[in-house]
Amino acid sequence: MTEKLRTERTLPSEAVVDAELAPITAMMSSRLMVLANLLRRGALLRYKRLTGLSSVEFGLVASLGRRPPMSVVRLAEAVGMDKGQISRALAELVARKLVAKAANPRDNRETLVSLTRAGLAAHDAIVAGAQERNRRLLEQLGPQDLELLLGHIDRLTMTAAEMLAAERELG
Repeated sequence: MTEKLRTERTLPSEAVVDAELAPITAMMSSRLMVLANLLRRGALLRYKRLTGLSSVEFGLVASLGRRPPMSVVRLAEAVGMDKGQISRALAELVARKLVAKAANPRDNRETLVSLTRAGLAAHDAIVAGAQERNRRLLEQLGPQDLELLLGHIDRLTMTAAEMLAAERELG
């Protein structure tokens, strides 16, 4: 059986037409990106509504979490963003009294950041919202389906990491 016939049997007809017009949209990576983007956009709207945080601010509050204070450099690495962009967002979070800054007692050239009590409340609202969204997303799956899905995602993630490493080696 050809791949096209297999695809036609498993996908609704409009998906088959889409795949024929733009084959990349039928690929696993494209479908996962669409899912991830929908989840991200919904999460950002929810957290903006619940906490008033922008997407960058939300990411910083979520990353700081209930951890010990961390340096701005470490926070930038954790969220994968430019230190300058982080500094601007941190200034806003400090002004809103969600984040506190202090000199590192071991190296006063370094600034440590942590959540204030209000920042922890925002963090907890983010976590509660994330747990609710996760529950709602997965409630349609039974325990076996969920275990199978998570196993597939873990294997795909490992393969994607290997592919990334191979691309980096090629330059």
